[in-house]
Formats: sequence, structure tokens, C-alpha cells
Amino acid sequence: MLARPSRRQALATGAAAFGLATWPRSPVRAQSAPRVVVVGGGFGGATAARYLAHASPRIDVTLVEANTRFTACPFSNLVISGMREIGAQLFAYDRLREVGVRLVFNTVTQIDAAKRRVTLADGAALEFDRLVLAPGVDMRWGALPGYDEAASKIMPHAWKAGAQTVLLRRQLEAMDDGSTVIMAVPDNPYRCPPGPYERASLIAHYLKTHKPRSKLIVLDAKDAFSKQRLFTQAWKALYPLHLEWVGLSVGGRVTRVEAASKTLITDFGQHKASVANVIPPQQASDIAIKAGVADATGWCPIDPVSFESRRIAGIHIIGDAALAGAMPKSAFSANAQAKVAAAAIADILAGRSPRKPKLINTCYSLVAPDYGISVAGVYEPSGGVLREVKGSGGSSPVEAPQQIRS
Repeated sequence: MLARPSRRQALATGAAAFGLATWPRSPVRAQSAPRVVVVGGGFGGATAARYLAHASPRIDVTLVEANTRFTACPFSNLVISGMREIGAQLFAYDRLREVGVRLVFNTVTQIDAAKRRVTLADGAALEFDRLVLAPGVDMRWGALPGYDEAASKIMPHAWKAGAQTVLLRRQLEAMDDGSTVIMAVPDNPYRCPPGPYERASLIAHYLKTHKPRSKLIVLDAKDAFSKQRLFTQAWKALYPLHLEWVGLSVGGRVTRVEAASKTLITDFGQHKASVANVIPPQQASDIAIKAGVADATGWCPIDPVSFESRRIAGIHIIGDAALAGAMPKSAFSANAQAKVAAAAIADILAGRSPRKPKLINTCYSLVAPDYGISVAGVYEPSGGVLREVKGSGGSSPVEAPQQIRS
């Protein structure tokens, strides 16, 4: 006869099923405190640092982040459309210090996996037993001919929240009514799959409200995208005169840009914009490339149980930089992956095998101030990658009443 599980065991099993770690409170190592360095203080890195600090008081956790305040991407599309100020996107790191995380505001210039050492811009070095990389994405400058960092000052991407977000907003505010706004959307993968379409919706709302003779054209390098049926249904109802989406098969893929004239070239012709928002192809952040944890795709392959690099042992990659199978690149995903990676690292340092997780991603998008849609999925390791659990996902109902959308 099987023994009945204790309440503690039952709670641990339930939490692990949703990627929510249960934390050992006893010392992880008797002889010395293991050192874990976390690089990057976004949704993934900050969460990993917090959960590692909770795992055991004996784990020495250091978070390295270039900026003293974090600028969040979620809700930044509301900043672009004039419904939110950039100050509302800024968050400090004080609460991490309160739970025992050591904060180092600096830039990582080199990672030596063999010596288990991180070198900072000021020449200082941090030793680690385990390293968590949560560096986010960088733009692949030049992957779209004509679009480099200088061009982004004229045709902002605004795909990293901050100065670019404000620049795009100011351009929309300054343009004349009757102007054309053009958005270029890349092929997959990139940070936040539904993000361009929420942005398109909210720019269209801004135009309809403040510059009703203006129009947005979305040039897309693909024919299918996240929450497509929900977005297109909303566009037809709300913005028939203000938003036109052009997919790959009808000439939507931008092949080149001319920044000086704000011209976007496709296989089918040219489009001249008053304001151009060009979202270029992306890859894992430069430090991940330098560290050798990215493969030829530009992203970082990971073990789906522990998020440990498949290329270099002892380094765990979470968030947008990770090649995480079916799990999309989103803030929610980064948060879930951070909890799983932190639990796995605590297990490894304690001499235990990491537990097989399940992870959740949920994404909400605004189409208008009182109109939202969502999608969700559950993921688990299978065949060496993260796959969506069959039957687990779902999205907002297509024929939902306005009360649900609101």
C-alpha cells in the first residue's frame, strides 16, 4: 500500500506543476556559500535573483545590471499612443536588495566559462559557481539593408523601451494630419510576437482620435501572426479607415529602407512615410554571443528542464535570449523561466536532480483603451525541447461581447 503524501509534499508537487518553485531552507553547501551571478535585471533576471535569494540564505546572489532603473516594455505601446507616460515604465531595484541580493550596476564585458569569471566594464571581476544570463535581445543591425543604429534615430524601432519609445511618440505627435505612418514587422522569431499588432492597434486609435485623416500601413514579413483572427476582427470594427495590414504574400516584406527619405522598399514597390517604425530582425544580446552560448540562429539553445546552456555547462539562459522551443519570447515567459531556472540551480547546488517543470505564458494585448484580447499556453519538456501541452492553450473568444473585451 502506498503511503499517503504529506501536505508539504502535495503542495510541492502542485507548485512544481506550474513552474512555481518550492524552496529548500537548509544550507545548500556546508563548506562555503555557492556564488550565483545573474546578468540582466529584466523580468527574467530580477525574478531569478529574487527566487535564488529565497532558495537559501547560503546562496550568494549577485545581480549585474547596467541601469539603476528598469524600463519595462509591457505597456510601452500605451506610451507611444499617448495614453501613458514613460515615467510609469520605470522601476527601481531596491526590493531585491531587501531580500539579500547584491546589486552591481555595471556592464559585463566578458564571460570566462572555464575560469567561471565575469569581467565588468571597470575591470572588476566576479567569480561564480553558476551563472544566469538574462540579457534580452539586440537588434541585428544591417540584417535589413539600410537599417542600422544611425537609421533608428530617424526610423525608430522602439523595441527596447526608453528613448526610442519617446522618440516614436514625439514623431507621431509632430506629424501633420493626413500623413502616412508605416510599420515594418520582421519574420519570426522576435521579442513579443503579438507586440507589433498591439502597437498597430494603439497607433490606429491615436490617429482616429487625434489625426483622423491619417493612416497606418503595416508591412509584414509573414502571412500569419499571434492572435491574428482577434486582431483583424477588431481592426475591421474599429479602424477600417485608419489601419491597413499587408502580409507577405501581397508584398508586405520590407527588403530595404532608405532612412533619409523614410522610404521602405518591398518586392512589390516603395512606400514613403511621414513616420516610420521599423522593427528589425533580432538575436540574443551581444554578451550572449560573445560568451559562446548562442548558436548559428543567434539564439541560445537550453536544456528545457534546467535552462542550462546546451553549449557551455554552468550557464543558464532565460528570457528572450533563450531558444525555448514553443514557448514565446515574452515578459511572462521570462518570469516563469526564471522561477524554474532558480529552482533547478538550487537543486543542482544541493546535489539533487532538477525537477521536470511545467511553465505558463499568458499574453494580454490592448486593441483600444477599453478592448483587450488574450492568449495563454502551458509548456513542458518533451523530446529535449519545450512543447505546448496538448489542449492547454486558449485565447479570448472570437465572438465575445464588449463587456468581455473591456
